Amino acid sequence: MFDPNLFDQKHIQSQSSVALTVFAVGKYLDVYLGNFITSAEKHFMLGLQVTYYVFTDQADKVPIIELGPRRSLKVIQEFKGRFGSEALGDSVALVHAWYYKLPKDKFTYDRNPKSKAYMETGDYYYHAAIFGGLCDNVKDLADYCFLGIMEDKLNNVEALWHDESHLNKYFWLHKPSRLVSPEYCWDPVINEKRDINVTRLIWAPKHYDKLRTR
Repeated sequence: MFDPNLFDQKHIQSQSSVALTVFAVGKYLDVYLGNFITSAEKHFMLGLQVTYYVFTDQADKVPIIELGPRRSLKVIQEFKGRFGSEALGDSVALVHAWYYKLPKDKFTYDRNPKSKAYMETGDYYYHAAIFGGLCDNVKDLADYCFLGIMEDKLNNVEALWHDESHLNKYFWLHKPSRLVSPEYCWDPVINEKRDINVTRLIWAPKHYDKLRTR
């Protein structure tokens, strides 16, 4: 039906990257996750850069699996409090937990004029962990980031924070209708909560030394 090598070489030359998302909660983590990742390492998008995003309520139980080159696994622990309809809007962006109290000159926008994500200034620094809105608006955002990343690749450029840099550029040009507080994706490493009284979704510890390969 098709020549797999032809497709593989095309995407390897284009430096395509792939994200695979899996939800592993409760008993499903124990029963399925290890086999799922192990089988993906044997069969899924071999030769390409792959990131597994594991959403779980038991981050400490995620199995340590040796991954191949250019493949990594990121654990995202799930919800701790109400995450409701107050977060809905036509175009939704999340204010980054590490930057919402900092002055604008401390925001880590991409400062390389050769990148499509280049920004001199902006309103906020947004976290790419959460965004949303109406279907057409989310598609516009995804298309904008994809085209920017592809154009950067053609020019041998990579934005500082990858897709997040392009997302920040998009929201600078197309203002979101709803800003979501950092409490909707809080990093517990920040010892002082400042004015954050409720945490609704939290970052999981990033054990890159165990979960990420070169």
